[in-house]
Amino acid sequence: MRVGSDVPGRIVRVPGGVAMNIAMALARFGLRPELLTAVGRDAEGDELMEAARVRGIGTALVYRSDDLPTDTYMAVEGANGLIAAIADAHSLEAAGDKILRPLADGRIASADAPYVGPVALDGNLTVSLLREIAVSPLFAAADLRVAPASPGKAERLIPLLDHPNATLYVNLEEAGLLLHRTFDSSSEAANALVAKGAHRVLVTNGGQDASLAHKNGVFTQQPPSVLVARVTGAGDTFMAAHIAAELEGQPDPEALRAALDAAALYVSGDTPL
Repeated sequence: MRVGSDVPGRIVRVPGGVAMNIAMALARFGLRPELLTAVGRDAEGDELMEAARVRGIGTALVYRSDDLPTDTYMAVEGANGLIAAIADAHSLEAAGDKILRPLADGRIASADAPYVGPVALDGNLTVSLLREIAVSPLFAAADLRVAPASPGKAERLIPLLDHPNATLYVNLEEAGLLLHRTFDSSSEAANALVAKGAHRVLVTNGGQDASLAHKNGVFTQQPPSVLVARVTGAGDTFMAAHIAAELEGQPDPEALRAALDAAALYVSGDTPL
């Protein structure tokens, strides 16, 4: 497609968003994630909550707003990959820290007994809320898994870059934006992020390579070669598969391989939405 093109195609409406994509993938791996997010009390919100429930995703802790509409993400994909995308996450941004109340009021945890499990953190949150999370005692003991929503929002993660319990999942472009430089490989980017203070990072580079790095070293692997049928949600699937593999006790090389295989299966179109 070129700018201004008007072409035939298919329009598909599916449940999504970074947190929802991760949750759906986790559920496919046999886990039961709980959503902490903001969803409107509109028809779209009801449909989204039902879509989550039938997939085995917990929705009891979702903040349902009476005056904010359900957010929407629209992607245009072509044979040459992602053409353009628009994320309308204004309701999530407006809800702010209301979505975090279950971590403080005892429903999940409290200030006296902070949550200690894994948290998949969506970079669609505001910069101010991400800064608050970076220093909040509510997250001090949590296993933070952090994903930028898009390259355009990658710099929002800077407050979490040196969090002692955070694992960052970024692509090569996002790594460059975080450090204000360019990289030729995932291993170079991963090592640079760790040198900058990151506790642990996973950097993907499309079909080229992917690396996991921490203070003890770096692992680099090649993803399987597949015919790409879709791209939106691939990074979220990669992240979810890696979390699931580590929860099973798989070591670094095996967990990275499991994540790459799952992402390749997803982009090939063989994974159900």
